[in-house]
Amino acid sequence: MQRELSVGPLLNRYGNLNEAGYATELVKEYNRKHIKAPKGRIKEWDYYYVGTPHYGVALTIADNSYMGLLSVTFLDFVKGQETTKSVMLWFTWGKLHLPSTSKSGNVIVNHKDMRIAFMNDGLKRILQCEIPDFSKGTPFSCHIELSNPSKDSMVIATPFPKAKHFYYNQKINCLEGAGWVKVGDSNYDFASSLGVLDWGRGVWTYRNTWYWSSLSVRLGEDFVGFNLGYGFGDTSAASENMLFLNGQATKIDEVRFKIPTNDKGEDDYLSPWTITDSDGLVNLTFEPILDRHSNTSALVIASNQHQVFGKFSGTLNCQEKVIHLKDALGFAEKVMNKW
Repeated sequence: MQRELSVGPLLNRYGNLNEAGYATELVKEYNRKHIKAPKGRIKEWDYYYVGTPHYGVALTIADNSYMGLLSVTFLDFVKGQETTKSVMLWFTWGKLHLPSTSKSGNVIVNHKDMRIAFMNDGLKRILQCEIPDFSKGTPFSCHIELSNPSKDSMVIATPFPKAKHFYYNQKINCLEGAGWVKVGDSNYDFASSLGVLDWGRGVWTYRNTWYWSSLSVRLGEDFVGFNLGYGFGDTSAASENMLFLNGQATKIDEVRFKIPTNDKGEDDYLSPWTITDSDGLVNLTFEPILDRHSNTSALVIASNQHQVFGKFSGTLNCQEKVIHLKDALGFAEKVMNKW
């Protein structure tokens, strides 16, 4: 079943979702003050990835209540290399003031090791960052502007099998980018880049695993994208899976990622994956280029993330049109959290 959300408040007076389902815009109103769960379970983040076929940048501001995270990654797909700088902030408790909507609002964090700002006046998004020591004394800076011509986005309200726990999420694909990134003495032009926003707000249970894949690409005059994922919460009302063609969404049902395994039975993230759906609308192979892997553990908190960037080939059936992909750059990930 794919149930469409109606307009109104996200939570009822008990702190549970008024309804579960999907939409193509933020029709539900999120208000942190309406949450009834312990404040240490609240998770809020804005994550942007912006890239070209040759390089990309990922920027995160997260406020997970008892800890926050600032993170920047620069990815070089030609060399198959990535560099990440992360700053952990303890006991933020909502003090980063992430906006209650993705439609407008600013979040600016100044730290001695990193300044990062996401600004949104409702028309244009501006991503800025300055890091004095990105890697081995090399500085990093960026200024990227994103416009949002797309009509539709992926929005889902997902309950967990525990009262007062939920996830409200929006993914905006095919954001059109311009600007620059500078790493040391090297300048990277982000004109004609494309990006995605992962806007997440919710109350999470302690142990979770998710799978997520995203693509934003130009094919001639067409803008093509997808958001595919699963793995947590009760998705009986709706999955988070959508295909996008020129700003219009096609809702699809369930997908599955097939990650190959090695002779030890472990996931082999750098071998080719396949991604398919339950209705035959998605038939993709994924050829990895690099694995942005992080495995952190601090007391009772742990996160094992494999965000793999690579090339998609295959077909998407979207709006009664078969879209053929060949070596289109995107990512697919598997993340296991205890948080």
